[in-house]
Amino acid sequence: MSDPIYTPPKVWKWEPNNGGQFANINRPVAGATHDKELPVGKHPFQLYSLATPNGVKTTIMFEELLEKGIQEAEYDAWLIRIGDGDQFASGFVDVNPNSKIPTMLDRSVDPAIRVFESGSILFYLAEKFGEFLPTEPAKRTETMNWLFWQMGSAPFLGGGFGHFYVYAPEKYEYPINRYTMEVKRQLDVLDRTGTWWVMSIRLPTWRSGPGMAPW
Repeated sequence: MSDPIYTPPKVWKWEPNNGGQFANINRPVAGATHDKELPVGKHPFQLYSLATPNGVKTTIMFEELLEKGIQEAEYDAWLIRIGDGDQFASGFVDVNPNSKIPTMLDRSVDPAIRVFESGSILFYLAEKFGEFLPTEPAKRTETMNWLFWQMGSAPFLGGGFGHFYVYAPEKYEYPINRYTMEVKRQLDVLDRTGTWWVMSIRLPTWRSGPGMAPW
């Protein structure tokens, strides 16, 4: 049950290490916390990521491109340990000022192009290689509808549910019920739209804890 005594403050103040599994890395400001350059490999694309639901999307996309024989999509994958704060290194912040994974550098062009946010990376790769993204306006728009739906709904809802159900230091009835209801509704959207996951861009989703990739 929610605490009936708690009253939200008129002016919120941050209290470091205020509870929760990620309290040691959460903070109300952006920017780097330490100086460290990102590693760079030999391939055209440098992917800085972790096997989270958002992180696996880009890996799947790269592997699908390689499966099609597109050798120009070769990439180096670098592990970003978000629990250790790797995303707050100066080199990472230079590539993604939001300090989130996945983040990518396209070094096949000069100067290199930084791409962050998983949906932006999927779209960039699909456009660059002419794969998994229809050119016919109606189909392309339908694909983009679902891309924006996934980016706008699934991570926030799935992440909100996961946070209050698993990671929050205290369990409260209202947020768990609220997010559970909306997550179930969003899953029902998918169940009632049985063709979307075979669309050309093949978007993975936050459907289940580790993130499934319905094709």
